[in-house]
Amino acid sequence: MSVGSWCIPAIPQAAPPARCGRLGGAFLVAERPRAGRCRATHGRLRLGGRVVTRAGAAETPVAGSEDAGVVFSEKFPLRRCRNMEGKAWVRVDAEPDGDGKCKVVVGCDVEGKWVLHWGVSYDGEQGREWDQPPLEMRPPGSVPIKDYAIETPLEILPNLEGQMLCEVQIKFDKDTPIAAINFVLKDEETGAWFQHEGRDFRISLSGSFDGGVPLGVKQDICTWPGALGHVLNKLEGSSAQPQETAPGDKSLSGKHISGFYEEYPILKSEYVQNFVTVTVRKDSEAHKRLVEFDTDIPGEVIIHWGICKDNTMAWQIPPEPHPPATRIFRQKALQTLLQQKADGTGSSVSFLLDAEYSGLFFVLKLDEYTWLRNVENGSDFCIPFTKVDQRRSTQDADKVEAQKVDDKSVQADGLISDIRNLVVGLSSRRGQRVKNKVLQEGILQEIERLAAEAYSIFRSPTIDPVEELVYLDVPSSAKPVCSGTGSGFEILCQGFNWESHKSGKWYVELGTKVNELSSLGFTIIWSPPPTDSVSPEGYMPSDLYNLNSRYGTMDELKELVKKFHEAGIKVLGDAVLNHRCAQFQNNNGVWNIFGGHLNWDDRAVVADDPHFQGRGNKSSGDNFHAAPNIDHSQEFVRNDLKEWLCWMRKEVGYDGWRLDFVRGFWGGYVKDYLEASEPYFAVGEYWDSLSYTYGEMDYNQDAHRQRIVDWINATTGAAGAFDVTTKGILHAALERSEYWRLSDEKGKPPGVLGWWPSRAVTFIENHDTGSTQGHWRFPRGKELQGYAYILTHPGTPEVFYDHIFSHLQPEIAKFISIRRRLKIHCRSKIKILKAERSLYAAEVDEKLTMKIGSQHFEPSGPLNWIVSAEGQDYKIWEVSS
Repeated sequence: MSVGSWCIPAIPQAAPPARCGRLGGAFLVAERPRAGRCRATHGRLRLGGRVVTRAGAAETPVAGSEDAGVVFSEKFPLRRCRNMEGKAWVRVDAEPDGDGKCKVVVGCDVEGKWVLHWGVSYDGEQGREWDQPPLEMRPPGSVPIKDYAIETPLEILPNLEGQMLCEVQIKFDKDTPIAAINFVLKDEETGAWFQHEGRDFRISLSGSFDGGVPLGVKQDICTWPGALGHVLNKLEGSSAQPQETAPGDKSLSGKHISGFYEEYPILKSEYVQNFVTVTVRKDSEAHKRLVEFDTDIPGEVIIHWGICKDNTMAWQIPPEPHPPATRIFRQKALQTLLQQKADGTGSSVSFLLDAEYSGLFFVLKLDEYTWLRNVENGSDFCIPFTKVDQRRSTQDADKVEAQKVDDKSVQADGLISDIRNLVVGLSSRRGQRVKNKVLQEGILQEIERLAAEAYSIFRSPTIDPVEELVYLDVPSSAKPVCSGTGSGFEILCQGFNWESHKSGKWYVELGTKVNELSSLGFTIIWSPPPTDSVSPEGYMPSDLYNLNSRYGTMDELKELVKKFHEAGIKVLGDAVLNHRCAQFQNNNGVWNIFGGHLNWDDRAVVADDPHFQGRGNKSSGDNFHAAPNIDHSQEFVRNDLKEWLCWMRKEVGYDGWRLDFVRGFWGGYVKDYLEASEPYFAVGEYWDSLSYTYGEMDYNQDAHRQRIVDWINATTGAAGAFDVTTKGILHAALERSEYWRLSDEKGKPPGVLGWWPSRAVTFIENHDTGSTQGHWRFPRGKELQGYAYILTHPGTPEVFYDHIFSHLQPEIAKFISIRRRLKIHCRSKIKILKAERSLYAAEVDEKLTMKIGSQHFEPSGPLNWIVSAEGQDYKIWEVSS
């Protein structure tokens, strides 16, 4: 999908990104894996991430077979996506009407209940992009939204052609003190928000269409379902950088408003309820079973199906004959086209199967990218032919796979064993002289640094995880083990979302929640980017020393940090070091000259970004093309950034850093910055694509987590990293009931969590993936399972702001309380007990057991387990004292 087209993906469930792009400091899913591709994985055939079968034999039904006794009959509900195409338009009438008013008209012809969500920007006002318009500008029926916006319903217009047309008109005086009107369209029926090129529409009332397109230039509108995208559009050329306005500039006075009209295509999607009925009849004399499919879905429908026998999950394709209009799909399953009914009410098919088969699995295929499965549990449809339970644990197969160790892994085992022996001996000798916390912490640091060297030497996706043998039993207020982990008992909260900048007073608003966050048990808060920025969200920084941002003033920020410190909570600053927006142009008109306290020239810009003509060295990472990428190999750049980070620590009081887009520059530079600024805690956003084959997520994600571990290793362990691997695997496991994915080939957690837990910051959602952007939203309704996982496991868990201040808060608070009470920490020992199709269970530090998934599980053994938390598809036990 090209940037600038209106669309909502037809696949109902969110899928992890196959390739991630970067817009306005936020990761944007640029390409989705295509559901419905088949491949053999881990000893099983999988469709779209779900277990499917190889098909059984079939032939045309014989007369009278429908009289056989019914073995199975059920009507399954279906939920599919229906697309509606149309257009939206924006018109500015610059000439005053009879009332002396100019008009902005917004409309669309797509069926729905449309609302204009809008606000204004006033002349000369800084730090606040949206504000409420004066009363005289508000059309009838407008409703105020907090203190920054208005929602106005679009009026349905009469249309002789029978089309759906709706519009809203905003009238204003030509000499109004308003600089611009900002808006997005909202469909109340689906909850979708529509914006322009990934940003809010912005109609300037001074003669141009800011944030949109010039009059006469055709451009589509970018849409994300259920979200206000609000990300800065990827710039196609450096000339798009805004020019700094000189002090006292009165360019907004004496307005000249230009009229124009533009149309934009819309593709709106909504969910429609359908059904499929499956009936199985038994013919004892012929030793056959008649299978009948019937659905009310219009158009072409294909069943992608397979057969199992002997009450196992081993799928087979039987010998021919197969039903009419059937093809073999990659020797893994059958695809049969349903025959449309004469009355046009849907389609159906029936065929015979041998009696030896014990069950049938299927999904419905509507087109290449749209597959329908069981809405009740998110898995494939399972049709039993007998009453025998066909579920089979994959644990034995997983154990067999876990036995396989290649030569490099053996070498790594030897090296790590030597490291352990060395450290144990060192600990023993030193322990004869003195035993204290400082020595213990120093030994632990030495272990982790040596482990980092091991990763560097034996860089391979099959390397064994590092077992961190020294476990601390200290309160969260203790001295940090190292900058990457804090005390090891940290629980992190992201203290903002993608919309937080809108009010212009976020620091003040967040300050009212300090005591609540403290009482919930959080030890660290991640605050938004504090610097002056081209994008209101803060991820396109300009003058680094200007801390008056869309979130509030520098004084308000300092007061917020002070409040958190008084409540015992550390504060992380969101530091954007990879790129910086220039304030001035060079002689070629390229924006690569910087102003403010850090007045760098184009030597600070990497040489291999064609958009910004830098004179530095080549980039040490991936370029972010929307702004000049900083050349960290330059000594003056590193010195200035270290000085700035130290200034932020001292002046604002930050305790550490969340580092944005660290994939863009070498981790060794991060090591220098952290050694200089000495943070209590640091975490990098190293976002990379998971591994897929034919659109299907691979079981083995070692290569993905290895790249994250390599970056951590380059910092010599001075920073942790967000465990994107674990998030992606949780998506597939929970969404598709594939909990076997939560154990790797060696019985360890499959993310960074399983290899370097003290450096893994686990999460299920953030401002990029969730919030109003929703670029990689966690499976809906599965959030508590996700939190039950990360808040009971080792690593450092992060909870998203939108989740803690929602209906999820009571259960999340309960999970946090259990973690703190049992002193679960970033290096806790994990023992995976079950990793099957519908069940994952694990024991942590021999004092907590948890399970997620629909399958029943109870802990066993000599310990007395009592239930601490329980909900739909999750349960947590702790040892009774």
